[in-house]
Amino acid sequence: MCGFVCLWKVDDVGGSLIETMLARLGHRGPDATQVARPVGLPLAMGHCRLAIIGAEDGVQPIAVDSEILVANGEIYNHGDLRAILDPDIFHTTSDSETILHLFRSGAQRWVNRLDGMFAFVLATSDRIVAARDPLGIKPLYMARRGKGLAFASELKAFDGLGFDDITALPPGALFDSAGGLRHWYRVPSGAAAAEPGLDVDAVAGELRLTLEEAVAKWMVADVEVGSFLSGGLDSSVIAAIAQKVRLAAGRAPLKTFAVGTAGSPDLRAARRVADHIGSDHHEYCFSARDIAENLPHVIYHLESADADLVRSAVPTLFAARLARRHVKAVLTGEGADELFAGYAYHHDYVEDPRALADELTRSLGAMHNINLQRVDRMTMAESLEARTPFLDRDLIAFAQSVPAELKLRRTDPDAPEATGPTTEKWLLRKACADLLPADLVWRKKAQFDEGSGTVEALQQALRLIVGGEGEVPRLREEALYREILRERFADPEMILSQAGQWNANRVAA
Repeated sequence: MCGFVCLWKVDDVGGSLIETMLARLGHRGPDATQVARPVGLPLAMGHCRLAIIGAEDGVQPIAVDSEILVANGEIYNHGDLRAILDPDIFHTTSDSETILHLFRSGAQRWVNRLDGMFAFVLATSDRIVAARDPLGIKPLYMARRGKGLAFASELKAFDGLGFDDITALPPGALFDSAGGLRHWYRVPSGAAAAEPGLDVDAVAGELRLTLEEAVAKWMVADVEVGSFLSGGLDSSVIAAIAQKVRLAAGRAPLKTFAVGTAGSPDLRAARRVADHIGSDHHEYCFSARDIAENLPHVIYHLESADADLVRSAVPTLFAARLARRHVKAVLTGEGADELFAGYAYHHDYVEDPRALADELTRSLGAMHNINLQRVDRMTMAESLEARTPFLDRDLIAFAQSVPAELKLRRTDPDAPEATGPTTEKWLLRKACADLLPADLVWRKKAQFDEGSGTVEALQQALRLIVGGEGEVPRLREEALYREILRERFADPEMILSQAGQWNANRVAA
């Protein structure tokens, strides 16, 4: 995982501009920093690297002849692509180099062959190309300065430096200075009702196989990969499968990481899961004072003042900080709620599977500046790579083909396979029921910030900051977050204008 800056036809006398921008992204890649200014090109490229694959020789920018690349993320099928493209043409063991050679192959839909999470900028003698992975797991922003273009991994790189028209490149999009913007990937529409005679057990079995393949693929690395473990279904399933992968390969047990306030439900549940799967488990208990001291850090790196996003970012930061003491990359459970109907508001759709399927499709396309922004920014703030196997492209395609009425079901609250009158993520629970104790598989869902104890601790932290007694109203909380953000940025309105909102366009049926 990395951070990068690219200036195309932007005056940078003395190189101070790109150096300033790249310094603001240093947390994304502490292992190596490199700036390239190719002779004959109106270009400056800077890269800060967190070495995960090709650690010894994968320094960027990567150049072949007159073409040069900077990339952020992981290409999980890079081994297959090397074999297809010809191993002899590669100069490094970096997975990112496959992007450059795919482009040079001349195939019309070359970017579609990349399987992973990525953002990159590639320059030739006369054009510049930038692209982002299907769901926007990895960030990429584009801006203008005069007649030139600039690209960066985070908004803070542009802050107060005279850039215009700053915007995020959409997920699954490719920008070409010679041809404009095109969308190379679109989230497949979700299925609604099950066809007559559908073998539900067979569907659950196929889902399990697809999920196991995704986890194994997203664990590929030259460094050890751990796993966040909140004790909820999503992270527990990922951790259980990842542990099987490690043990089957003859490796030491998976390292798992849980955070929360002392005695919180998530810590207890995570400990039970860790004991069940036999992971090497690590915990951190945070306090209200810890939250108060870290809120400015959270909001600066999050690049958002949305209250719900800040609340969920707090425990994510502490989890990332804990994990980084032991590993450089972790698996997370992001995406399961959007694929399998895991949010509380989804229960309002139980009588309308078509509307539910459409909402799940919409929410998948909106993850990039909400949950995925939180995970990327909080982990990268601690120089940790986060991987989201639920958002594997093959798994997305299969999950979207599963009827929505198998994801959210009316159930008998007293039945063993139920979490209440309606059960969210029903098929996912069924597919993975043998991995975990039954009471954890069918445990009622809690938001990460609730189960971790963040909600009450955050209220105490807010009282420490603003003074006074009693509950701090949400409006005051939101105003405080905006105040903190405005103190940290020279152009806070630019940052605020780009931020997603947790409730954006979510209207129940």
